[in-house]
Amino acid sequence: MDSLKIATYNINGIRARRGNLLEWLAREQPDVVCLQELKAQDADFPIDDIRAAGYGAIWHGQKSWNGVAILARDCEPLEIRRGLPGDRDDSHSRYLEAAVQGVIVACLYLPNGNPQPGPKFDYKLSWFERFIEHAAGLLASGHPVVLAGDYNVVPTDEDIYNPRSWKKDALLQPESRECFERLLAQGWTDALRARYPDERIYTFWDYFRQHWQKNSGLRIDHLLLSPDLAPRLQDAGVDRWVRDQEHASDHAPTWITLKGDAGAAAEPAKSNKRGKTGARS
Repeated sequence: MDSLKIATYNINGIRARRGNLLEWLAREQPDVVCLQELKAQDADFPIDDIRAAGYGAIWHGQKSWNGVAILARDCEPLEIRRGLPGDRDDSHSRYLEAAVQGVIVACLYLPNGNPQPGPKFDYKLSWFERFIEHAAGLLASGHPVVLAGDYNVVPTDEDIYNPRSWKKDALLQPESRECFERLLAQGWTDALRARYPDERIYTFWDYFRQHWQKNSGLRIDHLLLSPDLAPRLQDAGVDRWVRDQEHASDHAPTWITLKGDAGAAAEPAKSNKRGKTGARS
């Protein structure tokens, strides 16, 4: 394989936006896709349509809220983990991990945390701490790893059109940003920022006050690369045309391409699957 294209896309309801997803897959043909916010139970995941589009998939749904999936073109993702470790009482479907084309791909949907302060923000920070701990273990494994998803964190003021309008939002709080900085300090590379160090790049435009039409966006969807993958970063971008479609999600797909073959298939860690086994294809 000359290159590997990995994308993350908060679809904001896969049943309502199945057509948007299938059009994007056909046009852009990413090799690996991490989906967030499915807002559908496992039985409602449109696996037949996704298979017809040429993709294998694993998914972890949840009624009305949350939900994550990993898609792989012309192959089946090998599931490693379902659910983030560290809290057996956490019932949210926010994390999947799989081996695809020699790379460990982690798909995450980090809690939004609003309103803050309050229990939702506390849960966001608690989840983030668990993720930081798990990411350290992935880094220590020696496998090539991509951490892809909706982090619900605006890393700096350069990643938002106007920070003054969002000062009280959980996405910009110092605690949220400090967690993201500690994650990067482990040795991960923020791929989109590495590719565009001096440009304002957005991945999310909310539905209010014509934010899309005015390009009043935020960068909250991130792909982080382990040190062995960072030198192979070839390109990165945001498929903005998807956000301009009718009935679009408020996020646009964000992607990277990696040079060369990832090598031998990643040896998965001990599986810790949660949810319905029938969700695996």
